[in-house]
Amino acid sequence: MRVAIADRDADTLASTAEELKNVYGDASVLSVVVDVSKFDEVKAFADRVFEWEGEVSVVLNNAGIGAKAGSWTGLEAWRDIIDVNLIGIVNVQHAFVPHMMPNENPGLFINTGSKQGITNPPGNAAYNASKAAVKSLTESLAHELRVAQSKLTAHLFVPGWTFTSLGGAKVLKSKPAGAWTAGQTVKYMLERVRLGEFYIICPDDETSSTLDRLRIRWGAEDVIEGRPALSRWDPEYAPLFEEYIRAGLVSEAQLSPSAAYGNGASSL
Repeated sequence: MRVAIADRDADTLASTAEELKNVYGDASVLSVVVDVSKFDEVKAFADRVFEWEGEVSVVLNNAGIGAKAGSWTGLEAWRDIIDVNLIGIVNVQHAFVPHMMPNENPGLFINTGSKQGITNPPGNAAYNASKAAVKSLTESLAHELRVAQSKLTAHLFVPGWTFTSLGGAKVLKSKPAGAWTAGQTVKYMLERVRLGEFYIICPDDETSSTLDRLRIRWGAEDVIEGRPALSRWDPEYAPLFEEYIRAGLVSEAQLSPSAAYGNGASSL
């Protein structure tokens, strides 16, 4: 495959493009400075890609910043986060999906979400809301592509703790033991895409897939059971949540020890 990459950080983009060209050759790599929050820039990038290659088989729609804002604080940060994390994803979909849907060959459109957009942990309401919207948006895209009987399929890629600039690499000198490298995370993603999965919830060396499932199920049951919002962080419900996790991990381990525990899977 030939690879086109875009980012608004010109220096990082250039160094990444150089790394790729050293492996795959100059003719196989296209890099363009793009601010995904601006549709005209995304559209110009898409036009250039289609002129360069003709048919696009895979889009990894990986727009995200980690700024923080509370439910009623940080209004400017809210705008920045929504513009990049949500509108950026929407812009790329609008620029690429209409051209990819009629392709005779199968294609993949992969949006990057976040576990914070599913379990909604306290501490960054704006980021969580943006990623919850990406989940909803990608679900709608997948359904619409099925209805249209397109060979293009949509997938929600949800990394675990990954050692990138967003995951602490700018501050920490070396990868923490619990984190995965970007390469590990993408390898897991590709394995799940090959199986045709839509929800690609990546584990790491601190959080197993079993623990992820238990946390997601507890959050969904807040709605079903009428518990307080985000009950796992409520003093009244926190002990119940911890007991639920312990019981769930033990039960899963009895069925499949490697699936439940892995490295550090008992972490709450």
